[in-house]
Amino acid sequence: MPTILGQNQYGKAENRVVKITRDGATHHIKDLNVSVALSGDMDEVHYSGSNANVLPTDTTKNTVFAFAKEYGIESAEQFGIHLARHFVTSQEPIHRARIRIEEYAWERIETSDANSKFIGADEVKHSFVKKGQETRLTQITYDGSSWEVVSGLKDLTVMNSTNSEFWGYVKDKYTTLQEAYDRILATSVSGRWRFNWTDDEQKMPNWEKSYEQVKKHMLQAFAETYSLSLQQTLYQMGARIINNRSEIDEVRFSLPNKHHFLVDLEPFGLKNDNEVYFAADRPYGLIEATILRDGCEPKIPVDMTNL
Repeated sequence: MPTILGQNQYGKAENRVVKITRDGATHHIKDLNVSVALSGDMDEVHYSGSNANVLPTDTTKNTVFAFAKEYGIESAEQFGIHLARHFVTSQEPIHRARIRIEEYAWERIETSDANSKFIGADEVKHSFVKKGQETRLTQITYDGSSWEVVSGLKDLTVMNSTNSEFWGYVKDKYTTLQEAYDRILATSVSGRWRFNWTDDEQKMPNWEKSYEQVKKHMLQAFAETYSLSLQQTLYQMGARIINNRSEIDEVRFSLPNKHHFLVDLEPFGLKNDNEVYFAADRPYGLIEATILRDGCEPKIPVDMTNL
């Protein structure tokens, strides 16, 4: 045979599952997009078409919805762990499961006392508005003995309207950018962090608390760093997470520099004293880096496009 089969996997992608937990009149929402990828002893289905070792992707879809009922969704990480463990331990030909989850956040709608009483309730606890901020992410990988959990977020847009400079850079004959001693610094954060929880003998992190705390430290570092470069801010964001969260060994960020350029208002006889900017959508500088706990090896892929 002149060819051989290389890496392969299969599964059901983007299963949209919404779980409503009813605690009396108070309701809670978990809104997930779950993708399952399975690999193992799958040579024959590729070579001869035999489906003897194939768990249908429709079954993986059904499992996602059934597990939402059976186990509930405490966190995206916990739900992914339940799924990965099930697929690897229940099907002998499956040796590895990778579960990717996006979580979409909702918050309660605050209503007036009058309207609450109108519908016969002291307070409305079942109405929500979708948050317009970040999408939460996690990827769970399990091979039957060890775990890898990489969580993160994307599309978290942040801005500092001052306390940012950019000067002293290399200049050549193509350089036209003017040095800036008071500029807007804005970015849309895409970040991933790897947990050092790898086996069932270890104490499992509190996934919900960890996410909240990581986001808090990330945002505080962004706000509190007097920035001479976006690279400096990125490093401080990652270092703050590593230094404050013992369950995390590695952080990787991809930060597009959302440029804001001062508009020249002199043709109109107006002075622009760092007040009016043009928000450029593209091209943009793209700053990316990994921050590691000392002594740890990097495992998060450099290209996070599909992670």
